[in-house]
This record gives sequence, structure tokens and C-alpha cells, in this order.
Amino acid sequence: MDVTIRDQTDHILVQLAESRLDAAIAGEFKDKVRPHVAEAGPDLVLDLATVEFLDSSGLGAVIALKKALPDGKRMFLRGLTPNVERVFKLTRMDQIFEFQTKDMGGAS
Repeated sequence: MDVTIRDQTDHILVQLAESRLDAAIAGEFKDKVRPHVAEAGPDLVLDLATVEFLDSSGLGAVIALKKALPDGKRMFLRGLTPNVERVFKLTRMDQIFEFQTKDMGGAS
């Protein structure tokens, strides 16, 4: 699994460089990112620009990360491909998550 976690000026950027976020990697993804989510500090930006397929396990991993956020910390999703965006809309998770359409200061 190819995931990069970087501290930016005002947020933590998590970039998943995989075409699928599914049952095969969802647990590993969640376990790798969760320690960074659970820490107090800046908000989290999850960049899913390369993810073309998201199943229920992948969606569950993203939801688990959101639930692990400390009070006052926010999570933003960005770079959703049409197929992944459709999953969020069909499951009505688009009403729960915040989506970022442009970079937050210093994001790359």
C-alpha cells in the first residue's frame, strides 16, 4: 500500500496512491493513518485523487478515521474521482464529510 503522510503548515496531508481502497488494503490504510488522526493538532486532509474504486470496506476505513478525530479537529476529503464521489453520494456520506475543492495553504 502506498500512502504518504505529511505535516503541512495548517494541516496533515494524507495521500493514498492506490487505484482501489477496498477490503484488501482498508485495514492497513486505517491502521497506518489512525495514529496521525488521533493526535491533537492541525486538521486532516485526505487526498483520494488516484482512487478509482471504493468499496464498503474502504468507506468504512474513511469513516473510522473521521470517528477517531479529537474534538475540534476537522477532516477534509479532496480529489474524489467520479466513481468515488458517487459512493459518497449514494451512501449519503456526502452530508457527513467536508470536501475540499482547492488547496488549503501549503498543500501539495
